Amino acid sequence: MIRTYEKEVSWKAGGLAIAVHLALLGALLISFNWKAAHTTLNVTEVELWDSIPNQAVPAPVVQPEPKPIVKEEIKPEPKPEPKPIVEEKPKEEPQVDITLEKKKKALELKKAEDQLKKEKALEQKKQLDALKLEALKDDAKPAVKVSKPNDALKKLQQEALAEEKTAGEQQALSSKASANAGVVGEFKNKIQSKIKGNVTKALCGEGNPELRFDISLLPTGELSGSPKLVKSSGSAACDEAVERAIMASEPLPLPTDPTLFSQFRNLNLKFRPND
Repeated sequence: MIRTYEKEVSWKAGGLAIAVHLALLGALLISFNWKAAHTTLNVTEVELWDSIPNQAVPAPVVQPEPKPIVKEEIKPEPKPEPKPIVEEKPKEEPQVDITLEKKKKALELKKAEDQLKKEKALEQKKQLDALKLEALKDDAKPAVKVSKPNDALKKLQQEALAEEKTAGEQQALSSKASANAGVVGEFKNKIQSKIKGNVTKALCGEGNPELRFDISLLPTGELSGSPKLVKSSGSAACDEAVERAIMASEPLPLPTDPTLFSQFRNLNLKFRPND
């Protein structure tokens, strides 16, 4: 039920609602007609050819490859290598000098002995001359008195001859001993050199190890038993290398004089593989 004071407002609202709907309906109609009047036409032109024209295919442009940029490596400055420290080996008295010194002393002793013998022989000769002189003086005397000096003279002559013989024998023995010592030393060096040539030095390191072996030999130069290690080098590998070298060096060199074999029956050999 509409009141009196609400009639004017209701009529205004109703008229406004109708006007809004009419405006919406008009806008809808207008947009529909615009789309129908402005339809777009797509026009395409086509050209017909009898044959396909030859078109030169452009050669592909080869672009040069960029050169790789080589960076210069900065080489580090070489460091100075440390100088190797050379250990001074203790000097050893050469064996040759020792042998010469011994020979020199032996010669001096022999000269002194020879000088003493010469003096003694000279004294005996003086005594003989004196006795001869006395014998000549006593020729005029009776025969009984002359017999005593003649016996003494004979005795002195025999003693002088015996001493000369002994001195000659001793000199011959001394010369033979000196010659034998030289031969023994020469063949001992040959034995050590042959064994040393068969030692694998790399197993003995870079030091200067020293070791000793006792060996026993047969007259043929072969070993009569296994080598015996007397002094070790401190390296088992080095000791075994020298032992193998001894066994590989058979037969060992020996002098041809069989009387010298006793000097080689048992040998004590010293080795320094790195010398």
